[in-house]
This record gives sequence, C-alpha cells and structure tokens, in this order.
Amino acid sequence: MGTNEFAEAFRVFAVRFAGPMKGIGPYACIRTNEITGKSPGRCPGLLRENEKEKHMVFDTILRGGTVIDGSGRPGFTADVAFLDGKIAAVGDLSGAQAKHTLDVAGKLVTPGFIDIHRHADAAVFRPGFGEAELFQGLTTIVNGNCGLSIAPSGGAFQKEIFDYLTPVTGPIEARMQPESMASYLQAVKTLALPLNVGMLVGGGTVRAQAAGFGVQRLEGAHYTAIHKALEQALSDGALGVSLGLGYAPECFYTTEELIHALAPLQNSGVPVTVHMRQEGSGVVDALREMIAVGKALHTPVEISHLKSIGRENWRKATPLMLQLMQAAREDGVEINADAYPYTAGSTQLIHILPPECQEGGLDALSENLKDPAFRAKLRRRMETGRDFENISLLVGWENIVASSVIRPEDRIFEGKTIAEIAKMQGEDPFDCAFDLLSCEHCAVSMIDFITAEEDIEAILRDDTTCVISDSTYPTHGLLHPRVYGTYARLFERYVRQRGTISVEKAVRKVTSLPAKRLRLSHKGIIAPGMDADVNVFALDRLREAASYDHPDLRASGMEHVFVAGEAAILHGKRTAANCGKVLEEL
Repeated sequence: MGTNEFAEAFRVFAVRFAGPMKGIGPYACIRTNEITGKSPGRCPGLLRENEKEKHMVFDTILRGGTVIDGSGRPGFTADVAFLDGKIAAVGDLSGAQAKHTLDVAGKLVTPGFIDIHRHADAAVFRPGFGEAELFQGLTTIVNGNCGLSIAPSGGAFQKEIFDYLTPVTGPIEARMQPESMASYLQAVKTLALPLNVGMLVGGGTVRAQAAGFGVQRLEGAHYTAIHKALEQALSDGALGVSLGLGYAPECFYTTEELIHALAPLQNSGVPVTVHMRQEGSGVVDALREMIAVGKALHTPVEISHLKSIGRENWRKATPLMLQLMQAAREDGVEINADAYPYTAGSTQLIHILPPECQEGGLDALSENLKDPAFRAKLRRRMETGRDFENISLLVGWENIVASSVIRPEDRIFEGKTIAEIAKMQGEDPFDCAFDLLSCEHCAVSMIDFITAEEDIEAILRDDTTCVISDSTYPTHGLLHPRVYGTYARLFERYVRQRGTISVEKAVRKVTSLPAKRLRLSHKGIIAPGMDADVNVFALDRLREAASYDHPDLRASGMEHVFVAGEAAILHGKRTAANCGKVLEEL
C-alpha cells in the first residue's frame, strides 16, 4: 500500500469518526505522518507522544515489537495501541498508559491474516469453530466460494443443492437458515464468533436454485430469476460473487451465457472470484475466458487457487498465465489470482468425471453409474478425453485419495488412493471409482496430488498474488491439512526454510492484498483507524503441525491474536473472547 492509499484509509476513518476527530473523545490527539519504511530503529515518521497522549488511556498497548504493517514495506520498531476495537496509534508511545500492556520486543506485529477462500459456510455453526483458524493467525475468513455457497438455497431444488454441497461444507442444518442470504447472515450473527466471517454468493447455487441441475440451456425466465437472486444477495450483505465453472451446473454455461447471467455486475466494482472451467490442459484457455468476462463486465475478477494440474503442464502453464494476467491488467482488466501453498488439492470425487455427467443432479448420476452401458461409455471418455479437467488421466489413480465418505462400511477406504482401493477390491480403478460414487450417492471427498512445487513458488513470487487455503469442512474422514496449517506453512516453509519470499511480502499476501480484493477497507494494515485485528509472533516459532495423515493438528507459534482489539489467543492459549463480526458489503 502506497502513501496515497494510507492517506485514503485514514481519510475514510476520519469521515466515519468525524465527531471524535474534531476533538470530541479519545481520538482527538491522534495524528499520523508518512511511514518511511526505513529500518532498523523506530520509524521517524510515526506518531510521537505529546502531553495529551501522556494522559490518554488506551485499551491495550503492544510495546516494542517489529511492525510488519501489511503494505510490503520493511518492518520497523514501534508501539501499537488499541482503543474501542480500532488501532488508535502506532509509534513511540513510551509515556502513554493502557489498561493492558504487553512487551512484544523481538516479536513481529502484523495485521490479522485474512483468508478470502474457505468453505466454512456450515462449519461456523459447529462447536469448536475457530480453533483451526485462530491458532494460525486468521482473524477474518470469507466463505461461499467456488460457486458453492449454501445461501440462497430456498425453493424446489434445495435438497439437490444440499446434496451437492455436503462433501465440501459438511451437513447443512435447518438452523443455518440458508433460504436467503439475509436469513443466513442473520443466523450467523446470533453466534459467538471467534473471528470475522464474510460470505460470497455462489453463482452455482443461484443457478441451481433457479433451474436445478437438469437444464443445460437456460431460458429468459431463468436468467431473470438469477439476476434477481444475485442482486438480492448482494443487497443482503454478500461481499461478492463466486463462480465454479468446473462444477455443475455452471459448467453448462457458454462464455456468452455466463456474461449474460452476471449482467447485474456490469460496471459495479463487485468482485467476482472464480474456480475456472479447467485447471489442467485447458487452463490457459480457461484463463483467457475469464479475462474476456472481466473485460465485458468491467468488474474485478479473482482467479481462485491458480494452478496447472498434471505433469505435462507443470512449469509451462503457470508462467504463461501470470504473463497473460499482467498483460490484461495493462489493458485495463482488473484480474488477479490467489493460491494455496500445497501440491495437493481437495474437492468432490465427482470432479474426476466429465461435467456433462452431472446433468440432472446427483440422484441421476448415482443411478447412471449402475448402468454398464453408461459406465463403458464414461470409461472410454475418461481414458482419452482432454476437453475437460481429466484428473485421472492427468495425475493417475495413485494420486487420488478418497478422503471422506458417508457410509460406515466404506470408512475403511478413507485415506487410501483409488489405486489402493481397487487392489483391495480386486477390480479395475475405473470400476472402483464408479462403484464408490454410486454407493455413496456421490458424497465422496478426495485429496488429489496435482501440482508442482516450482509452480507454487512462481505464484508466490509474483507480487500480485495473495494466499488462500481453499479449506473444505466435511464431518467425516480426513481433512486436507490446509484447514489447520496453511498460514503457518507459508511462513515456515516458504519464508523461513526455502526463502521463496520475504516475511514482508508474505504478510502482505495474507493481509492487505486479500483485504483489497474484497474491499475490506478497514482491515489488512497496521495503521490508525484500522480494525484492531492483530497478530504477534516470532517467525522462528511458527510450525505447521497438520499433515496428510494427521490433518487436524493445530498450528503453533502464534503468541497473541487480537480480534477487534480483544485477545482471542493470549500467550499461546485460547481465551474466552468471541469478538468476531459478520462482514457485509458497504
């Protein structure tokens, strides 16, 4: 964030708190100058105490830490003060008083981390939610990604929608009130939230609500319903729109139809996040499609979990995609990307199938998979097909793990590859996968080892990309370790061990960049007027404990985590504080 952006953040704060800034109340004495970014030592452009400040009583002061402010510029030594849930002052506050003071000398002080791509739509209602997130420094998450939001999902196709989403979100209960975005967000507001939570409206859910999964070509009435639903969800508080073009039913859109479906977003500035149509051999063409969509709509586009699947595409597609996005930005298209720092992904096992198989929903597909003629035709398609994201061909059955199932009798297969299960069953891997999907009504999650370490590092080194987790929350089987470990892994592996990026760049990728992408104007930067969501940690102590075998081990090394100025983690232990808020479109 440059000087002008800091000035604008402070201006917004001053406008919002016009009374206090005029001298009424505790903010009257706060002033800031340009942050120079010089290091080491105390930054000379920061606030210095005067006689008024000596008499102020802040809620909390963090003293003497190294502030990594989220902008990407070098760290500097400073005190950070909180008041009424906001960062009230940054600088030399040696004479100021506070209700609570923490000596954080030798520690990094950063904005709370922001994950704009999680699938905790249903998980926020579960006991213990927030433990996995807070212990790796997350203070804000955004759900409803990949077109798969649980709201709005009222109407005739609700059961179909819930069946489709359950392997990703876990069970969807009535108390979640997902019929509309408004009712869902209101239900979330009744919870004691440990961290801030926002929602995107899923384009796939909206289409399914309007037409179910059985219609490939929509009619005018369908588009009218989709437009109304998008507009209503955004009005209700959704932060943006997510797309899942690799999933039913959005996979049935042509590019022109997709642009028509998103017509309410024209020139709106509403961010669109997208799981592209392909991430394998067709990934570059899929990116070109989204550049065209962004250009047509003139609204920001975020490519979710950028990657290139399959050894034949490694180290080739990713550099080209980064170049294409840079060229598009120079041409006036606001398009960016994010990625998770793992070589394995996780989604529904049905994603191994050609998308046209999903026409009619999971009931139809489960029955079709029992038909020998359908299976034979499907197998022939999967053995050679390259016009869809053919994961079994791109990475092999030995790299596709059945991570969660529903039926107790199938739990022996959890954690095993399709190749291993096929051997156990004495059958062909294709038949094994088809049988498992059919018996489980397609409610099977997978972990698939799909990408190259070199591509991950190339994406991380790009200054425009941010980091997300893409965490899914099935209630059975094995989670992906990214649920518990993504942010500790980023700093442990790619900053400290491999030196891929600096700590300042890493912090920016998980604070100010994602905040900017979803217009969270009061988050992601350590500066007066910003929300007091703040982490304190020693870089050399951050550890990712989660693994593919033991994915539910929480990260360690976060000493203090503050949400709205209150300690959610204090001296490495969870407190009773639940100060998170529901984030809604301004």
